[in-house]
Order: sequence, then structure tokens, then C-alpha cells
Amino acid sequence: MSALVVAAVAGAAACEPAGGLNSASIAVTTDRVGTGALERNGVDVQWLNCTAGVDGDRTVGASPAVSARRIADVDCTGKSAKGEAITLTGKVTQELGGRCVRGDLTAKTGGKAVFRADVLGNCDAVPSAAVWNPPPPAGGAGVRPTVTVTVTVTVTETPMGK
Repeated sequence: MSALVVAAVAGAAACEPAGGLNSASIAVTTDRVGTGALERNGVDVQWLNCTAGVDGDRTVGASPAVSARRIADVDCTGKSAKGEAITLTGKVTQELGGRCVRGDLTAKTGGKAVFRADVLGNCDAVPSAAVWNPPPPAGGAGVRPTVTVTVTVTVTETPMGK
């Protein structure tokens, strides 16, 4: 993910109320962790594009209490390397810093169900921060530190036949 996308998502998230859902970060996270889940289930993803919309009036729970969560509708469309249509749709109740989404999501390709999941990604992963790597000083040897980020993704999913 480019630094520009990270900055845009981080900036958009800063405008959301505490405990709220942000449609941009939900779409980006669902795209990334959804692509990984599809590929682990044997779908060679050529491309996937996700959008999300947060409905402020719908909440999970009996009443709109402090503990109630807002719901986002997620709609992803794409194409497999075989040219088959891919869809990943559902409801998201939580997005954790680009690491995972929770809710009720179903993926299909070629009209057949691939999986249904209540969690995509690794919600227990340590959050990472964007790191700026400055250019070497003028006239310097050009040596600068190297930053390496390793991400482990765990997906909870239920296969639905192929």
C-alpha cells in the first residue's frame, strides 16, 4: 500500500467519532485481507475493488446503546485470472487498523460460494505505523536504515464447496 493511501486512510479515520466505522478504511482493509483469503482458497485474484458505506442509523444490538456498533455494507467486485467474476459482500461491524474486519462476509467466484467468514485478517496482530525513511544527507554516502515489515494474516472462514 502506498504512503499516499496510508495517509489518506489515516486522515479519514481521524475524522470519525470514537468507536465509529470509517468507510474508506473498511474498503481498503476488506480489499487487502479479502484478496488474501480468496487466494488461500484457490482463487487466483487478478483484481478486486471494494467499496463500503456506513449507515449511521443501523446498529448491532437491541437498542442504540453505548456498546452498540454501527454497520457498514461492503461490496467488492473483481475478476479471477480465469476471467470469472468475483464478489465479496456483506456487513462489517468492526475494522481494526488495517489488520482485520469483523462481520458477516461471503465470497463467490464464477457464481459459486468460496467462503463465508465472520473475521477476515488477523485482529490480534500488532498495529503498524507508517514509517518515513528520509533521504540521505546531501553529500553523504547514501547509506540509510532499511525498514522491513512482516505481516502474518490469520483468517477464520468456512469453506462452502467448490
